[in-house]
Amino acid sequence: MQIVFRDIEGAHEIKAVEDLQIEAWGDEERDIVPLNQLVAARYVGGSLVGAFDNKKLVGFAYGFYGHLCGRIVHHSHMLAVAPAYRNHDVGRQLKWAQRERVVADKIADRITWTFDPLQSLNAHFNFNKLGVVSDTYKINVYGEQGTSFLHRNGTDRLFVTWLLDSARVKDIMAGNPTARPDSGRTALRVLRNSNSGSPEPEATIGDASYASLIAIEIPADISSIERADPDRARKWREETRRVFTEALSEGFVIVDYFRENEQTGFYLLEKTRADDAGL
Repeated sequence: MQIVFRDIEGAHEIKAVEDLQIEAWGDEERDIVPLNQLVAARYVGGSLVGAFDNKKLVGFAYGFYGHLCGRIVHHSHMLAVAPAYRNHDVGRQLKWAQRERVVADKIADRITWTFDPLQSLNAHFNFNKLGVVSDTYKINVYGEQGTSFLHRNGTDRLFVTWLLDSARVKDIMAGNPTARPDSGRTALRVLRNSNSGSPEPEATIGDASYASLIAIEIPADISSIERADPDRARKWREETRRVFTEALSEGFVIVDYFRENEQTGFYLLEKTRADDAGL
């Protein structure tokens, strides 16, 4: 598969971005980012990077500059890959291409975005393949329920930060990611995926106040749970919302995600100052 990554140019290619949003997510037309917004964002320095198979757009990453806590950031609002081209490393390469453009601009040292913390594939992608960190949990960013299939169980999001020049990101870029082989064994589990597949509190954040590492487990496939047992999926949302917000308020920062087995993965949180984490 010979995929070319380059900036998206002209109205015809930007119109294809509209179509790809609907193909990737099944969104109603009122929910997509339209051509006029994409054009305007590009005029003032926004990023719109495409993955092309010959002349066909098969993926894109879209972002724009903003400011957060007195610091300029580049916010990566959307990344989409056509269903037939998933599992071919297209999403990762789009992110690295977006990074190249932001680094070249010399305006911001970080890219931010949000994702659903119950989506384990996204957690693996963001923390393991890119090296993000997070100290912010946002509740129902897009309301309690949206029209997209991505928004059926609330719209809570982790707000993540990609520190473009951090040692960890450079190690990942060089193919030498930092390993934490013993972290899963030493971290205090505050939420566990029980044998029944339900969230099971194991320790309180108060218990963890003197711990340096804690772990929060999530199911490997929340989408299947949502289809089969909406009440259980809702319980996962409620429990993860509670433990994430409590942990972050106590000074923990989310620094990694690990796949434990076919049923479960866990986030690793470290007790550290936001400044020390680069946030």
